[in-house]
Amino acid sequence: MDLKLTGKLALVTGSTAGIGFAIARSLAIEGAYVYVNGRTQNRVEAAMAAIRSQAGGTRVDGIAADFSGPAGAEAVIAKLPAVDVLVNNVGIFEPKPFTEIPDEDWYRLFEINVMSGVRLARHYLTGMLKKNWGRILFISSESAVQIPAEMVHYGMTKTAQIAVARGIAESVAGTGVTANSILAGPTESEGVAGFVEAMAVQQKKSKEEIEKEFFEHVRPSSLLKRFATVDEVAALVSYVASEISSATNGAALRVDGGVVRAIL
Repeated sequence: MDLKLTGKLALVTGSTAGIGFAIARSLAIEGAYVYVNGRTQNRVEAAMAAIRSQAGGTRVDGIAADFSGPAGAEAVIAKLPAVDVLVNNVGIFEPKPFTEIPDEDWYRLFEINVMSGVRLARHYLTGMLKKNWGRILFISSESAVQIPAEMVHYGMTKTAQIAVARGIAESVAGTGVTANSILAGPTESEGVAGFVEAMAVQQKKSKEEIEKEFFEHVRPSSLLKRFATVDEVAALVSYVASEISSATNGAALRVDGGVVRAIL
């Protein structure tokens, strides 16, 4: 299927590893001109080289920026004033009991997970509307609708992303611009893989045993019964970012392995 992404300029934040890297690689393979992003230039250059080696002659560039404050978005916008596709993927998480989460942790997660995307979308939306075409995506999580007790502040930011995406979509109704959120489920990203490996060593079990126990006790509602791959998440993102997804707008789309039991 031709997603008609050839020549489209795409920015994927937080894309030097994990889901973000898989999204950037998938868009590049589809012919988009992709900008990857990470906190350090070394990570950005490594990701660019990896994508180029896997996506043939596709144009790939990069921007090093830290989104822990407004300066990150400002730096990205200064180097890349307009895009066709914006994928707000950058994000952080940390397990912590609710009573032990100080104000600064709430603000820190909100700043990176939510405000980074708000700032970029606010800027790039104007250019998209002038061309009457654009795609804005927020990579949210099933944690947005099933708030994890072990990291309430993270769940809050994922819910906020859904609200922001829907609000943007409402504001551009009737145009060629769409805004959607993607609810990823438990995915074998770089961080998750490291966590599983550490647990396996600590408990003297195999990675397969740890994964099986996770889906038996922590996410028992999963229909997939395994961690999704980053490429499985990227496949949905690439479709929603494409020319042919024009009727998909203002939606919270799930690629969660069936973890969320609600049918709406």
